[in-house]
Amino acid sequence: MKVILNAQQIERALGSVADQIAGCEPPRPAGGQPSDNELAIIGIRSRGEILAQRLADRLSQKLRKSIPCGTLDITLYRDDLNAPHGDNQPQVRTTEIGFDIDGKTIILVDDVLYTGRSARAAMDALIDLGRPKAIRLAVLIERTGRELPIQADYYGKKADVRPEQSIQVNLVESDGKDEVVVE
Repeated sequence: MKVILNAQQIERALGSVADQIAGCEPPRPAGGQPSDNELAIIGIRSRGEILAQRLADRLSQKLRKSIPCGTLDITLYRDDLNAPHGDNQPQVRTTEIGFDIDGKTIILVDDVLYTGRSARAAMDALIDLGRPKAIRLAVLIERTGRELPIQADYYGKKADVRPEQSIQVNLVESDGKDEVVVE
């Protein structure tokens, strides 16, 4: 097991992602009116939702406006849900998005982008909820091995990891510590 990000490096990576997003956000006009491009953050359960909240807090401070944040459960949109080799019953949890996504630029947040299948499922789920102006993908770790033509718009770290290895993201809110390890 090798630590590729410790707690401080995770914070720096999230800061970098926030800076990347803020750099793409149009500046607020002098009169303080919001721009036409409303931004919202939605995290994919389970670690994506924690990272989304951290990111929304950073962006709210950086952009000097409240950035809404929600949580998306993609269980029923997964392409492996009814796999013949799967014996586990999926645990369906709630999607908690307390705002209208229509016309907003949605920053979809996940911990690791690997095959692209979770991101695809999340986009399908979002489209069923409304019609965002745009969907952008932000991840803490972007690793090699994509199976679908999906890439992160914003990422904290790229990791070149062999297919037989896995990346585990631990966050203090769910795991008691902040670190990313390769197993």
